[in-house]
Amino acid sequence: MSEASLDFIREIITEDVKKGKNGGRVHTRFPPEPNGYMHIGHAKSVLLNYGIAKEFNGKFNLRFDDTNPEKEDQEYVDAFKRDMHWLGADWEDREFYAADYFDRLYDWAEQLIRAGKAYVCDLSSEEISEYRGKAVKVGDKIITPPGKDSPYRNRSVEENLDLFLRMRAGEFPNGSKTLRAKIDMAHPNLNMRDPVMYRILHTPHQRAGDKWCIYPTYDWAHGQSDSIEEITHSICTLEFENHRPLYDWYLDQLGIHHPQQIEFARLRLTYTVMSKRLLLQLVQEGHVRGWDDPRMHTIAGLRRRGYTPEAIQELVKRTGVTKTESIVEFELLEYCLRQDLNKRAQRAMAVLDPLKVTIANYPDNQVEEFDAVNNPEDLSAGTRKVPFSKMLYIEREDFMENPPKDFFRLAPGREVRLRYACLARCTNVVKDASGKIVELHCTFDPASRGGEAPDGRKVKATLHWVSAKHAIDAEVRRYEHLFTKEDPLDVEEGKSFLENINPNSLIVLQGCKLEPSLASAKSGDHFQFERKGYFCVDPESTSGKLVFNRTVTLRDEWAKIQKGQKK
Repeated sequence: MSEASLDFIREIITEDVKKGKNGGRVHTRFPPEPNGYMHIGHAKSVLLNYGIAKEFNGKFNLRFDDTNPEKEDQEYVDAFKRDMHWLGADWEDREFYAADYFDRLYDWAEQLIRAGKAYVCDLSSEEISEYRGKAVKVGDKIITPPGKDSPYRNRSVEENLDLFLRMRAGEFPNGSKTLRAKIDMAHPNLNMRDPVMYRILHTPHQRAGDKWCIYPTYDWAHGQSDSIEEITHSICTLEFENHRPLYDWYLDQLGIHHPQQIEFARLRLTYTVMSKRLLLQLVQEGHVRGWDDPRMHTIAGLRRRGYTPEAIQELVKRTGVTKTESIVEFELLEYCLRQDLNKRAQRAMAVLDPLKVTIANYPDNQVEEFDAVNNPEDLSAGTRKVPFSKMLYIEREDFMENPPKDFFRLAPGREVRLRYACLARCTNVVKDASGKIVELHCTFDPASRGGEAPDGRKVKATLHWVSAKHAIDAEVRRYEHLFTKEDPLDVEEGKSFLENINPNSLIVLQGCKLEPSLASAKSGDHFQFERKGYFCVDPESTSGKLVFNRTVTLRDEWAKIQKGQKK
């Protein structure tokens, strides 16, 4: 985190430490619900809570708020742990689960019943919502007319204790009864209108097994779990701000350790959705290839695409921590990524749409090697040898038979530099019966080996290339935004966000030609394909078939020119 970005949170915590609150301790936590994979929005919360604990020499917990067995799975638990480690957060041996607190939560619920602060209600979920009421707009104001008391609100303590015990024993069907806190059905905050604490779910829990058929709601379990773990500062996103009075009410009624909840604006990016429910829909309906699809903005998807933890950490630093909701342009994350990969990614030459080139005046069976720089940003990375022979591949887009004025690459009669190798001039164009260009004939200047002419003449373009004799084949997956709109949820009433899915978000290129040094590339390795962008090796790669994902593009001056011409 940048120094300025944490000021309002740091000031609160610093003041608490000075006053000796919580014995001067600082103890934070990250409490995900294991009902999906971790996404880019979670990263800010993880890094913030972990960073605060480190800064104040405190403790950091990972706690899974696993209160909904219908939607949770061990797969999601494992994924969160894997992704948090990858991001750089270390909770050491402080891994906890709300499910392990179910007995204490049950006992506390009975305590509230005995105090006349909770009751068993027979209303359905729809009726509870109706009785609670809703906010309405009157002129320029939003008001919340009083709700209506449940007809079961005034049951006796004895009846409530008996019904609650029978709920736990499994006597009643799903949805037939709930335990609700008795607060205020006229409270302006709808969360305080007798919220549900327990509901009946005859569903085994992935951690607790068949022990329970009633489960605490998130709001009931969350604050008490913080208290059990002696969390000092419950740092969470702004959507929990309206839940803070309820968080405080539960803890105050129980008279137990009371952490302080502090809210901050969540990380929101253009072209993304940050709802696990919507991400799950994308996966289940087959719009993507899984939670780790490189088009997904899950941490697993970003990692597979080639994003680095350092890039995400830098994004979080740059966006800072505020109380104001805002949307960050996705291009900022791409900028952070380029800055990181530019320093670490080895360069390589890869031709994604190959066009054959024959060097007419080069000896038929001769092969020579040229030195290529592995990373100009890191001279310690050294050089590698790239083979050169009579037959090469260049990018098809690097040749135009009738080029416009601002096109400086290869054309009939024009000379270009072949990166690291020599100067070459196009002398002939070979076409098939349909008129498609299938081969170029060129001549090279023997005196220009290494890429410079001895007479000092200048050329305006340098092209990458691959020796046909030594090239290795690969599949390259080119990714664009999964959605066509900056705000994927911007749809007409009654329409789905799926309307904004980009049909061209994935283009698979077969028969790409790569320099031979890439034959030993391993899953997760990063490369800059010169002039084409940053790429990484996909886990689906095998020794017989390399698969590369395009992580992010390079800046393309020619694309800018073309874009300008279309305006």
